[in-house]
Amino acid sequence: MATKSKKPAKSSTKAKARKAKSESAAKAPAKKAAAKKASKKKAAPKKAAARKTNAKDEAPEEAEAKPAKKTGAAAEAEAILASETPAPRIAELAEALLDSRSSVATKAARVLHEIVATQPEATVLHVERFARGLRSKHKRVVQTSADALPAIAKIAPARVAKHLDILKESFEPAILDGKDGLVRTFANLCTASVAYQKRLEPVLTLALETANGKSLLRWAQIVLPALKGEPHARARSVVEDRLDRIPRSLAQQIASTMNFKLRVRYR
Repeated sequence: MATKSKKPAKSSTKAKARKAKSESAAKAPAKKAAAKKASKKKAAPKKAAARKTNAKDEAPEEAEAKPAKKTGAAAEAEAILASETPAPRIAELAEALLDSRSSVATKAARVLHEIVATQPEATVLHVERFARGLRSKHKRVVQTSADALPAIAKIAPARVAKHLDILKESFEPAILDGKDGLVRTFANLCTASVAYQKRLEPVLTLALETANGKSLLRWAQIVLPALKGEPHARARSVVEDRLDRIPRSLAQQIASTMNFKLRVRYR
C-alpha cells in the first residue's frame, strides 16, 4: 500500500507539456505574421528611397530625350526650311524686311535671323535687301542684316562684292550694330580674296580710326588677321597710334592680343 504507482503524476506532467506545446504552436503563426509585417515596414522606406533615387536618375535622361519645343520665330523658320519650297517664303520675308511698318519689318527680321543662323545659303539671293536693311530705322532689321551679310560673305563673297558701293556708303550713317556687321563683312571678303583689300582698305581704316575703345579691341582682332602685306601693316599702325587715346585696360588687352608695345604713358 505504501508503494503506489506515480503514473497519475507523470500523466499530469505530460498533459501540461502537451498543452504548452499546443499553445506555442498556436502562437507561432501569429509571431511569424508579426515578424513578416515588421520586415515589410522596414523594407517600405528602403523601396521608397530606391524609387526616389531611380526617379532622380531617370529625370535627366527624360529631359534629354525631350528637347524644348521651338516657338515663335524659331518654329516658323524651321517650318519654312522643312517645307518643299522654302525659297518663295524666304523671298516674301526679305521683301517684308524693308516694310515701313515696324511690326511687319521686325517680325520678318526675327524669322530671317533664325534662317541665317541655321542655313545662311538659303538667303544668298537677298544680299541687296540686307544691304539696304543696314540703314533701316528699325533696330531689329539692322541687327539681322548685320549678321546676314558676314555669313553670306563667307559662302558667296562675289554676291556680296556686287554691292560694295552701297555697303561702303552705309558705314558712316549706320548705328553701331550695323558698323560691326559691315566690319565683319569686309573682313570676310578680304579673307576670301586679297583682291578686295585695295577697295576696302579706306573704309576699314576709317573704322579703326573712329572706333571707341571696346569696338577698337573687337575690330582689331577681326580686321588685322584678314589683311595681308602693306594693308595689314598700315592697319596695324592705325591701331597702335590709337592706344594712347583709349582707356588703359583696353589698350593693354589690344597690346597683349596683337603683340603691340605700349608707349611710355602706359608703362
